[in-house]
Amino acid sequence: MDTVAVVLEKPGSLALNRVALAEPGAQDIVVDIEWSGVSTGTERLLWSGRMPDFPGMGYPLVPGYESVGRVSLAGPDSGRLVGERVFVPGSRGFTGVRSLFGGAAARVVLPGARSIPVSERLAEHATLLALAATAQHAVAAPGARLPELIVGHGVLGRLLARLAVLGSDVPPVVWERDAGRATGANGYVVLHPDADPRRDYRAVYDVSGDASLLDSLIGRLAPGGEIVLAGFYSERLAFAFPPAFMREARLRVAAEWREPDLHAVKTLIESGRLSLDGLISHRHRAADAEQAYRTAFGDSSCLKMILDWRDSAWT
Repeated sequence: MDTVAVVLEKPGSLALNRVALAEPGAQDIVVDIEWSGVSTGTERLLWSGRMPDFPGMGYPLVPGYESVGRVSLAGPDSGRLVGERVFVPGSRGFTGVRSLFGGAAARVVLPGARSIPVSERLAEHATLLALAATAQHAVAAPGARLPELIVGHGVLGRLLARLAVLGSDVPPVVWERDAGRATGANGYVVLHPDADPRRDYRAVYDVSGDASLLDSLIGRLAPGGEIVLAGFYSERLAFAFPPAFMREARLRVAAEWREPDLHAVKTLIESGRLSLDGLISHRHRAADAEQAYRTAFGDSSCLKMILDWRDSAWT
């Protein structure tokens, strides 16, 4: 089999190419993708060539770890059924190109155990499960405090704020410098950092990806407070020691989500407790992938870009 996939041929160069699919085994499924999301964190770093040297790095590659589609073939040991709608957190089922993360394609092959069945009513919103699970992983760490301050009002910041509102009677404060992104709060307040006088936050969650903010964030901590790095940083992180020493500050790096996080947020979403409304701002046909990626990475009004693969010609 082969399929059409988004291929980053090198930094700054993207195309829709035909790529070969690996032969599915007994534990695998084939999924015809309906929608995939564009990550403005990790995929932007792949696009710009600033992604740190992780295992599997290299070009050409198929990006994408926020895909949703229907199972069109299910191996006897896959645990999935033909016709199920599933969330696909990426795949490695291509030959001739790297898969980092391998979800932005019209058809993918992956182990059935890696897919997550999702409610029909979620439709394209199910692409947001990975970001919701990332937020859940950050707040659900052992001994973690819910965020009192969140830096950045993109999709991940909004999901963190919504989880904090669910778990606490005291809503978080969110910082956002871009006036266009300051809208859309529900149950919490969004401020420009200069408008916030507080310097006693016990839990600050940074999702900005800006490595230069640590000193200013440490200056906003209460004694014994914690900064959680929940974004992704391509630059080396550094901070002045004396202010951190005086506050006995703690620093925690929130790693990528795990499967229990995915199931936890799926339950919250499908029960109606965690809303995904208002997070998808832009949509493009997969045929316009290059324009879609450039918009996602270059237009500050774009919260989440979705590629629509629902065209039988792609498969």
